[in-house]
Amino acid sequence: MSNAGRERSARDRLAERRAADAARRRKQRLLLVVLGAVAAAAVAVVVVTVVVRQGDDDPGPSYGGALAPTARQPDGSVAMAAAGVTAPVLEVYEDFQCPACRHLEDTLGATIKELAAQGKAKVVYRPFQLFRQEPLKSNSRRAANAAECAPADRWVQYHDRIYGHQPPEGDKGFSNADLIEWAGKAGIAGDPFARCVNGGQRLAAVDRAGAHAQQAGVTGTPTSR
Repeated sequence: MSNAGRERSARDRLAERRAADAARRRKQRLLLVVLGAVAAAAVAVVVVTVVVRQGDDDPGPSYGGALAPTARQPDGSVAMAAAGVTAPVLEVYEDFQCPACRHLEDTLGATIKELAAQGKAKVVYRPFQLFRQEPLKSNSRRAANAAECAPADRWVQYHDRIYGHQPPEGDKGFSNADLIEWAGKAGIAGDPFARCVNGGQRLAAVDRAGAHAQQAGVTGTPTSR
């Protein structure tokens, strides 16, 4: 190869490295922006009262855009990502009974879904039972079990609908009958799902999710990484 050819080859390799580095930096900036927005929303909950929807007997999902494909991962979490997208990864630890989590979903849920649909991020949902006092504990546990029972292809729609019906703190809610009814409106039906919810068939998975959150150092919800 001539000197000119070697120089062009070296320039091409350098240009490719620079392009790859620039793409990696763009992904990192995107993830930082998302995480910063998530953190800001979580902090805002401390000073902003979460508005409970009134006069709506069927508060379905507020997001109507495209959704990236979803799949349940071996550890029980649900990943939402366009084909071939593996990074950046945004993990969302949440509890369906947590008002701050609902506020996060109300304010940033659509943005998170759009990023996944556009192939700009892989989102991993990690719901678990955070609360230990009643009735929050039982509410959280029933909702987490039902979410574990839900099939991956309708999971996000069901996730949003559960949040839409979140009971006020201190009230008993998320009854099995309601969780089954809301699932039907999210496109999930049939006896296997109802048996899973009524029988608490995925409570062991709920406990594993809680153990995973604890091992990951999660002490409150929402936590995003």
